[in-house]
Amino acid sequence: MPARATVVIPNWNGERFLEMCLGSLRGQSSHGFETIVVDNGSTDGSIDFIERRFPEVKVVSLAENKGFAAAVNAGIEASAPGFVALLNNDTEQDRRWLEALVGAADAHPECAFFASKLVDFHDRRVLDGAGDAMRLSGLPYRLGHGEIDRGQFDEPCYVFGACAAAALYRKSLFEDVGLFDEDFVSYCEDGDLSFRARLAGHRCLYVPGAVVYHMGSASTGGKRSPTVTRLGTRNSLSLLVKDLPLSAAVHVLPFFLLGQLARLATAAATGTLRAHLEGIVGAWRLLPTMREKRAEIQKRKLVSDAEVRRMLRRSSLAATASIARRLRDRVLSR
Repeated sequence: MPARATVVIPNWNGERFLEMCLGSLRGQSSHGFETIVVDNGSTDGSIDFIERRFPEVKVVSLAENKGFAAAVNAGIEASAPGFVALLNNDTEQDRRWLEALVGAADAHPECAFFASKLVDFHDRRVLDGAGDAMRLSGLPYRLGHGEIDRGQFDEPCYVFGACAAAALYRKSLFEDVGLFDEDFVSYCEDGDLSFRARLAGHRCLYVPGAVVYHMGSASTGGKRSPTVTRLGTRNSLSLLVKDLPLSAAVHVLPFFLLGQLARLATAAATGTLRAHLEGIVGAWRLLPTMREKRAEIQKRKLVSDAEVRRMLRRSSLAATASIARRLRDRVLSR
């Protein structure tokens, strides 16, 4: 029978993760799927390893490292009709991960994409994410990140978007709103896709039974590396230029300015100020390109500006509550 879902995994010099990632995929309770690894010009023997250990996996080879967005786009274009699941290579999946996502998609035809429950790989008491939020400051946030898992995210719910480290999409969504923006290279490209999808009237469901254990930023040097900081800063600003309706921009401006000041202070405190400033310069250079894309996105928008403002307020409140719980957990653990 043809596969109902295709799991797309971008890889760049990630041979050390592939036994864990592909091995747990091989053990999934659901068997109606195919797996595509898109290799970003690896030089560590990743392709040979896959062909030797996991011959059932299809490999799409890119000549050079083009980043996350280009890699997953190549996998999406090579995927079968139905569902596309994106998965980072630095993950281990619960055996019911894909079954839970596809089951949720069958039960919720009103939703076009679905977020997994991400758990910290090294400390499995701690959450890594339970769906994505977009704050009034314009800064994306992964709900639940850093919180002790006390069951607060054990029920399905609608969320702003999905972290592409482990998410399921109806392939028809990409036909409607387009693929991931390759100008972003890596980071915030999933937030941009989520925002475009929400503007087009699509909904995202968080699925707590779809559990994935995630290392996070393993291919780019960690969460505070210069690469992550530069791309995160650049792309979060570019996302707003592309996606935020003008009337909403007026309402979020005070929160945006406070958020940018906080981000600047964090960069200075963590030794990543130079990378942060490089990201701002990069966003300025991309401004003409993002403004061109914005015109088409806003023209095709199907939800009202008032609904966008309500959407951002709800999402921002959820993020604020999550951050408060994380800070409380940090204090109590001392």
